[in-house]
Amino acid sequence: MPPLVELLKIQNNGVRELATAAVLTLSSAATNQPIIASSGAAPLLVQILKSGSVQGKVDAVTTLHNLSTGTENSIELLDASAVSPLINLLKDCKKYSKFAEKATSLLEILSNSEEGRIAISLADGGILTLVETVEDGSLISTEHAVGALLSLCQSCRDKYRELILNEGAIPGLLRLTVEGTTDAQDRARTLLDLLRDSPQEKKLDSSVLEKIVFDIAERLDRVDKTAETSK
Repeated sequence: MPPLVELLKIQNNGVRELATAAVLTLSSAATNQPIIASSGAAPLLVQILKSGSVQGKVDAVTTLHNLSTGTENSIELLDASAVSPLINLLKDCKKYSKFAEKATSLLEILSNSEEGRIAISLADGGILTLVETVEDGSLISTEHAVGALLSLCQSCRDKYRELILNEGAIPGLLRLTVEGTTDAQDRARTLLDLLRDSPQEKKLDSSVLEKIVFDIAERLDRVDKTAETSK
């Protein structure tokens, strides 16, 4: 690894691209992942995310994803500067692709730190891109995308709730409660509950709510159909 790490530092896209491809190949073996993670390669791969060639960026994402699956403290592999290039790459790829699954996995990891959450909210189209992935992604990418949004909202509901709602998250989340993986369904339900505008002191007793709905239905339909309409 030391020679490869030195090659990753060279300001030559061709050399760095080849070195990244070599590290990617090595990272596919679980036994190599801890060695690569401790070699100092991860910060250099993040730099390639920001300034490398398209192929270099793709290989860097895949390598970082491989390392994150084999490292206990995967958050330590990444820093918040990775958020913006990851969002840009996710914007440009098909949301149901394998690449999107890897990118959203890394974004979910980054959402576990305060710096990462701030970077997601400040990135151009950051929250919107995650919402679009919830709508159009594969089972895996939707699970990671909703996980990242949930992490934001759980960390500070007052700060992130409106930002998520303003990007039109509700339809995708509702669909996910039915069609997502078990984890995605649970996360979507939890997030929907956090997005509700229902402080405890403003909640209506169920009987009061039923009476209001029944009165409205009575004005809209015949008396014999009121109960069904209100239901």
